[in-house]
Amino acid sequence: MTAVDAILASSFDDAASMVQQIGETVGVVAFAASGALIAVRRNLDIVGIVFLAVMTALGGGVIRDLLIGRTPPVAFTDFTFLVAAALTGLVIFFWHPPAALQRWPLEVTDAVGLGLFVVTGTAVGYQWGVAPPAAALLGLITGVGGGVIRDLLSGRIPAVLRTDEPLYAIPAFAGAVVTTTVMHFDWYRPWIGLSCAALITVVRLAAVKYSWHGPRPHYVGR
Repeated sequence: MTAVDAILASSFDDAASMVQQIGETVGVVAFAASGALIAVRRNLDIVGIVFLAVMTALGGGVIRDLLIGRTPPVAFTDFTFLVAAALTGLVIFFWHPPAALQRWPLEVTDAVGLGLFVVTGTAVGYQWGVAPPAAALLGLITGVGGGVIRDLLSGRIPAVLRTDEPLYAIPAFAGAVVTTTVMHFDWYRPWIGLSCAALITVVRLAAVKYSWHGPRPHYVGR
């Protein structure tokens, strides 16, 4: 590789890292908005709305960090995502978005956040020395953990367990497996991570659009 090629590759990786960071912030806002909207529907006050927004946005990452012994969790040392989630909850408290903004725009940003959180969670787990299968599970937990906390706190069956919810955990776990595989073979680069995140996002959005659901036992009526 020539010096020019090395510079171009480094610039490309830097750009990919920046896109990933921006995408993670978008994902935090989307997850926080979904938590805040559920809180509004449950008639919670401002504390409940902000709390549910923060827990939805950051809960998966906190669980991941505690499982790998990364204490205190990043959510309590880097306040960027915490502030973004709390502000999103406050925005929802003062301004309830119209129904049109609660559907596809929220689904798209949620899917983007899911993809990036899964890849980031998998990478963090792998870099902390856990085995590849465990790293994939940590990526899954990072992606879906906040939503599970949101649903449990709001008194609902978690969306990832419901048969009426389009594919969510399956594409997340598949993306985590791909991510940990490329890391195991030392092929991982920021742009590859973005590609894995994009794959998860596309499959999730296709599942929403075409109503793809996980398989159920053949003897259970639909």
